[in-house]
Order: sequence, then C-alpha cells, then structure tokens
Amino acid sequence: MLFAGRFNTAEQVVDADMQPVGVIDIGSNSVRLVVYEGPLRAPTPVFNEKELCGLGRHIASSGRLGDDAVNCALTTLRRFRGIADVLNVSILKVIATAAVRDAKDGKSFIKEAEKVCRVPVQVLTGEEEARISAQGVMMGVPDADGIAADLGGGSVELVDIKQGKIRKTVTLPLGGLRLIDMTGGKIEKAAGIIDQALAEVPWIKIGRGRTFYAVGGTWRAFAKMYMASSDYPLNVMHEFDLPSEEALAFAEKLRKSKRLATLPGNFEISKPRKEVLPYGALLMERLLPKVKPHSVLFSLFGVREGIFYSLLDKEEQAKDPLLSYCKRLSELYARSTEHSEELCAWTDQLFTHPELKETDEERRLRYAACLISDIGWRAHPDYRGEQSLDAVAHSALSGIDHPGRIFLALSIYFRHAGRGELEGEKLSVRLRKSASKHSLRRARIIGAAVRAAHMLSIGMPGKILDTELTYEDDTLVWSIPKAHAALDGARLRRRFTTLAGLIDCAGELEFT
Repeated sequence: MLFAGRFNTAEQVVDADMQPVGVIDIGSNSVRLVVYEGPLRAPTPVFNEKELCGLGRHIASSGRLGDDAVNCALTTLRRFRGIADVLNVSILKVIATAAVRDAKDGKSFIKEAEKVCRVPVQVLTGEEEARISAQGVMMGVPDADGIAADLGGGSVELVDIKQGKIRKTVTLPLGGLRLIDMTGGKIEKAAGIIDQALAEVPWIKIGRGRTFYAVGGTWRAFAKMYMASSDYPLNVMHEFDLPSEEALAFAEKLRKSKRLATLPGNFEISKPRKEVLPYGALLMERLLPKVKPHSVLFSLFGVREGIFYSLLDKEEQAKDPLLSYCKRLSELYARSTEHSEELCAWTDQLFTHPELKETDEERRLRYAACLISDIGWRAHPDYRGEQSLDAVAHSALSGIDHPGRIFLALSIYFRHAGRGELEGEKLSVRLRKSASKHSLRRARIIGAAVRAAHMLSIGMPGKILDTELTYEDDTLVWSIPKAHAALDGARLRRRFTTLAGLIDCAGELEFT
C-alpha cells in the first residue's frame, strides 16, 4: 500500500542543525555554486549563484582557457569558498567539465583552483559527465524514459535513460561557446558541424516517441522565452513539457531572430546567455527531427544534482522525491506533521466511492496535498488561499509534472478559500483555467475534505482517525465518537455538507 510504504513512523526526522552540502560546477560557460539544505532526497537550495566566466570560449581555436576567463573563474571560486565557510558547508564537492578537460592549460588551472577551494577538483570525463547528468535528471524525474541532453558551453552529453537505468552515452563537442569559436560567430556554418557530429550517433533514433530531456542553462533560457511569449501561468522551469512540434517551431524562431528582445515580467536573460542561445536553438532544431520525441521536457536537475544524489545514503535515495519534499515542508511549517499524515489515511475512506476511483499517481498527489495542507496557517486568514497557492505553485518540488503542480496548488487554495468564486487576474484564476475538469473537481474535493477535517481535529493529531467515512446509497456518513461530541457545531456541519455535495451525495453526521 502506498501510504504504508511512504509514511513509516520509523523514518528519521531531519535534525534542525543539519549542516548544508555544497557543489561547485566549473563549466565551459559558467561557474556555479549550489548549497543544499542537507543530504535529503528532495534537496532545497539555500544558496545558488553563478558567474559566466566563459572558460571554453577559445578552446576550439587556441586550445587554452584564456587569462581573462581563468582570472574570472578563480575570483569566483574564491568567493564561493568564502560563502561555503559562512554557511558552514559540511561537504563541498567541486567538479570541472569540458573546457578544463580539453584545455592545454587545464591542469595548471586545476592546481590553482584547488588552492582556492581547499578541496580536490574532480575533472569529469565525457562519459562521467553524461552519466552524472543523467543521474541528476532521474533524481528529479524518477520515471524518466527517453534521451537526456545536457548542453554546456563546450559540449553536449546525450544519454539514453530507461527504467532507472543509463543504457547509452556520448559526449559531442557542440556546446554554444565552442560552436561560436569554431564558426567565427557565423551561425549558418554551425548546422553542418552539428549534423556531422550527430551522424556518428546511430542509437539516437531510439528516442522516437519518447521524451527528450533538455538540461542546461541555455535550454532553460529557451524555456523561459517560450513561457514568456505564451503567457504561461507558472514561472517554473522544472518539468515544463513542450510538444516537440512546438519546441521545433520555437527553436527555428529563435535561431532566425536578429535580436533577442528583453523578456516581459521578471524574466531576464544575460548578455552572455543571449550570445549562445541561438546556437542552442539550432542544436535543438537539428536534434529533434533525428530523435523524433513526442515532447521536450526541461529538467532543472543535471550534473550538480547528480553529484548531490551520489552523496545520499541508499535509504534516502529510495524515497519518493515529491512526498519527501512535502513531508519536509510539513515538518517546517505545519502545526502537526502527524496530523498531515493522518489526513492521508482519513481521505482514503472518501475515495472508496466508485466515481472517485484513483490511479496510483492521483493517490500520490492526494497524499502530497494532505501533507502540505496546513503550511499556510500562519498567514492572515484573508490571504491564506492565494499565498499558499503561490508558494506551492512555485516551490522547489520535484517528481511532479506541471499539471500535477497546478493540481496541488489548487487543492491548497480550496483548502483555505472554500468554494468561493475566483475573480480577477490572480494566479488562482489562471491556474484554474489551465486545469482539466477532472483535476479541478478532485482539487475541490480534497480541499473541502481537509477543511471539514480541521473543524473536528483543530489541526491536532489523535482525533481524525477515530472517525469513519462510509457511503450508504447516495449519502456520505461521517461517524464520530461521542467522546468528540463537544466539537460539533454549525461550521463543522456546513463544511461536511459542502464536501458531500461535491461528491453529489447527501451528508449525514452521526455521533456513535
């Protein structure tokens, strides 16, 4: 049973003083530090910073990193080491990829970098980079099935992933900075170089009809621009899924664009990223017709998350990333994590109705909604719904696609706002329009169930599982022990009536 497997009371509770873990990625275009809360299955970055140093800018033509790029990288690493010290990072892993791997002066740079970082710098081989990046994709998308492509400034790693296993890998010298260097900045020359390299990867055809996982900053910028141009309701890159035809059309549009305009809202793309973006678009334009995937899914997780995943123990690795993250949110913000878990079991009774039959994934999402249903309790009552919805919609969830994320956000909204009409241009309205009728109905039912439960439990454990939900013909019956009769009242009965009505049932409350 899913509930029993996911919510073992013997699970270790994270210590409040757990020390963070840091990963520094010395890439061909950027140098980035990510510091995670601690060794948890669903990591929360507590600090994330990058500097676009361009170490791989002249590798193809000169074979060297370049003095300016090296100075930028070492200055950045010095700051990152200082940040790690301030944050009391317990483990700091430093990796370097294509530019340092291929440069004639790579070894001398590593020697200086290790002095600054005060830890060893691991220079990944092409195969190691591909495998670790794929492990990062699977950390965020456990059921990944398709071709993952991690695009950096110097190379792109292609990996075939299926059923949690890495089957084939290849590294190709097709990073944006390298293509700019090889073509003298003339993008029309890059298509032939890309096609020639891809022709040497015959297994790429096995991606047909599967998912293409786009990893890396250039393709994240690609996704940002698409989302901004289409007025997409979420500002979340991870697991944004785009039909391959639309991705191909947008790639062509970006590649032909003479000027990448400033994005609306809060979306901004740096000048160095804009420089490589057309080349990333061109690579996608040449790749997709050969892979023939059904969609392009943008993964926020890549090589850094793959390194982080390798630091987890086996028990932590085996946890469900979504439920692990939601439980952590409950531990941090809810009045009672135990009560949040009780709601998962209590609502099981509600979904025994034939018309509410669930898939395993729908049950998993319901449990996630129950776990985080009380994280907004400290907010002002008038704003709990909208604030909780925004927090969930844009949180660092993993192991969940965008329709699932929207469902969770709406469930928490209805848990606080009830059945009130959604008006104006608030995010709740935009998300509601994005949800299917089936998903919207489930969100309303779960929200109403939690509202009713809280009227009895008052958010505290030890009461709600004493009660029982059953169906008698077209009536939903809530049987409550007489020991809790003092908690009866008009609001409790109104909320239960609302819940029953959403299931097209009459509601009957009985104290036994």
